[in-house]
Amino acid sequence: MTARSRSRSRDGQRRLQESRCSDFTDQHAPLSDLFEQPSTVEGWAKYALSEAQIAQFNRDGYLTGVRILSNEQVEVLCAELEALYDRNHPRADLWYQFDCILPTDNPRDKLFNSLGAWRMSAGFHDICWSPAFRMAAFQLLGSQYRLLHDQLFCKPAKDGGVVSWHQDYAYWTWTKPLAHLTCWVGLDDVSTESGGLCYVPGSHTWGLLPTTGLAADMEWVKQVLDPSQVEQLQNCKAPAELPKGYASFHHPLTMHGSYGNTSSNVRRGTAIHVMRDGVVSNIGKRDMGNFPAPPSGTVMQGPCYPMLIANDAELGLMSKAAGKACNPALPLDLAEYDAMMLQALRQRLQVERQRSTS
Repeated sequence: MTARSRSRSRDGQRRLQESRCSDFTDQHAPLSDLFEQPSTVEGWAKYALSEAQIAQFNRDGYLTGVRILSNEQVEVLCAELEALYDRNHPRADLWYQFDCILPTDNPRDKLFNSLGAWRMSAGFHDICWSPAFRMAAFQLLGSQYRLLHDQLFCKPAKDGGVVSWHQDYAYWTWTKPLAHLTCWVGLDDVSTESGGLCYVPGSHTWGLLPTTGLAADMEWVKQVLDPSQVEQLQNCKAPAELPKGYASFHHPLTMHGSYGNTSSNVRRGTAIHVMRDGVVSNIGKRDMGNFPAPPSGTVMQGPCYPMLIANDAELGLMSKAAGKACNPALPLDLAEYDAMMLQALRQRLQVERQRSTS
């Protein structure tokens, strides 16, 4: 370990101790120097995606191989993660969702899926302001955006931990319109054997499909697919193998999932889910549990949904750094959203009719 790495590790341990009783929900800027923030066009340009990468994302619905974390930053986050496994964490009340099963004395043997770490962990708070993440997200979304929520997902070695095929937006219809993005970051080397993400290229064009459960059999999704989609799922799924610290980005309608971890190593990862500024609540009568949701029709904003681009000046620097390698900021179209939801209903009815006559 280098001297800088040791220093980062010590800083991380100190932040860990200082933050165990902290609530960072109102802190909408980096808490530490873990992620150095660019202040020039040239500084942001170091993190910019290429035009080819933007085109690949638009074609396939996902993009892999984007480095977000250095090895030192991974070490800090992994150290903070150890404390977050604790069901009795002093700020456990801040979790939006907490699932930790297969409990043993070794945290690495736990299957862990939890939302809201950014509110109680300095490192997982600050990764939301990682310049590599923020620059890529800006280029893919084309405008200012807010945090929807973060997520931790850890699979122990030699264990299941299947996450069934799904579309993220199918679980986010309590917000509208569809203007979201996910960044999944590996905290360990990720392989097919360790249960890394798999994508179906081009599936973001399928429209919104019904949910079939996240912990179900991987094949259950076929119940809501038409024959051409089933064929594409069977023949075209692509694993996203990543070194630790690297990320994949995906569209909210991209079909993705992950198989069980059959390797000898734990597979830890964190996801950052964002939405364009201007997305509104569509909560209706849903019970959101511990998730803070504004009344229907109001903009998703406030302490739990911070802007991740600081101001117009920073947005201007990022825009210049991106140049032509940036998706356009299309208007947020609620009429288009309503049409998508209607088409989703029609597709569901069509699939049900096909299955009833087969």
